[in-house]
Amino acid sequence: MGSETETVNVEGIPFPAEITVGNPLSLLGTGITDIEIHFLQIKYNAIGVYLHNAGGGDSTTPTLLGHLGAWKGKTAEELLADAAFWAALVAAPVEKLFRVVVIKEIKGSQYGVQLESSVRDRLAAADLYEDDEEEALEKVADFFQSKYFKPGSVVTFHFPAPASASPGPAAEITFATEGKGDARIAVENGNVAGMIQTWYLGGDSAVSPSTVRSLANRFAALLAVAA
Repeated sequence: MGSETETVNVEGIPFPAEITVGNPLSLLGTGITDIEIHFLQIKYNAIGVYLHNAGGGDSTTPTLLGHLGAWKGKTAEELLADAAFWAALVAAPVEKLFRVVVIKEIKGSQYGVQLESSVRDRLAAADLYEDDEEEALEKVADFFQSKYFKPGSVVTFHFPAPASASPGPAAEITFATEGKGDARIAVENGNVAGMIQTWYLGGDSAVSPSTVRSLANRFAALLAVAA
């Protein structure tokens, strides 16, 4: 998946500056997930966030910067602190892809439990956690249960643009590791798919502060010159 293009290195891991899935998607933010234990920083994953229409589109295609036009002229620090900006980014009607590359090996079940717990808490806080969401989220957690996250393994979250998502899934998750074929699962529940986006794009509550800071810096620059 992806086109040959320049790359951006994150902890020595190359991320293409552009990936083509349904549309060409631009790398707009990078970062890591990590934890500090006894003053040692343990880095688990490198992350790349890809979005469509960062620069523009035709008259019939929603543009990302047009959707975020209310934040034109804001600084990166202002964007970081503005929950409404991150909610608008999650709601932006453009194709999105998150590429997560494993740095430190863990069991897939550990990642799945973290995702399930974080997404469930967000759904419950928004009063969106019903039987359908519970079932869909359990399927996602089960998908990761038997996986082993070796260094270099890749988890991809693909979110089609809303106009192209029906009757297809709200998201597709892919797991790829050396020596095995790709494993995939479709996420049919839109609320679950949206909260997975929020887990990565949720501003100060996101799983990777470095990724949202990278995105804030990039969007502050892009919006400053947007027409």
